[in-house]
Amino acid sequence: MDILQLFEDLMGRVTEDEFELFLVQCWIIWNQRNSVLHGGTVQDPSRLNKHVEDFLKEYRDAQEQLAIQPTTSSMQQRASWIPPSGLAYKLNFDAAVFAGINASGVGTIIRNAMGEVMVALSARGLSVMDSEEAEVLACRRAMEFAMEIGFRELVLEGENVTVRKALLSPRATCSRLGHIYWDIQCMAMGFRDFFVSCVKRSADSVAHSLARQTEEEAGVVGRVSPTCSRGFVLRQWLIYE
Repeated sequence: MDILQLFEDLMGRVTEDEFELFLVQCWIIWNQRNSVLHGGTVQDPSRLNKHVEDFLKEYRDAQEQLAIQPTTSSMQQRASWIPPSGLAYKLNFDAAVFAGINASGVGTIIRNAMGEVMVALSARGLSVMDSEEAEVLACRRAMEFAMEIGFRELVLEGENVTVRKALLSPRATCSRLGHIYWDIQCMAMGFRDFFVSCVKRSADSVAHSLARQTEEEAGVVGRVSPTCSRGFVLRQWLIYE
């Protein structure tokens, strides 16, 4: 029996909550094993269930906080986030420029067709010359992040029209940022399905908030990372130089 057959068998025997507990327990045990291999210490096994409860609670709280709110009559003129279709995931990204500290910020969030948050990233970047450079660097970092996590059907959505046009152009971009656009286009070929769209900032507010909050944080920190199959939670602290 392989791992997929095991999961299918378990899904037919236990409730969804029990299946989530099992998956998170597996991940914690695997994480502990890797920690010990790389010089870490063994944690008290009796704390396993408490860790699982904390991870699941954090994931569910994040779902509530990042949920897409229904459009009210007073907000009819504001653009709203639209979920992807089928089995694809939608990656929203945004950038922020912090002139006062010579830095930029990257915000990325990936959701499924039900609007559930699969993974999110908040990261501080280098100083940039203009908003286009900030956006295209944020786009490349978001693409790298999605590939690292393992997504293969993706809708890439940002707010910068210039970036979208450059990514969709069949001709090479002969600007100082051309090599970055080329990197993104090459990464796009690694996805089974890949689409690019553009929205107003009001439909991309979460990614914008994630990018802005890096102004107050030293270093670069990855946010809570729940991902994939039936609520399976994968949570990591991701550090980037």
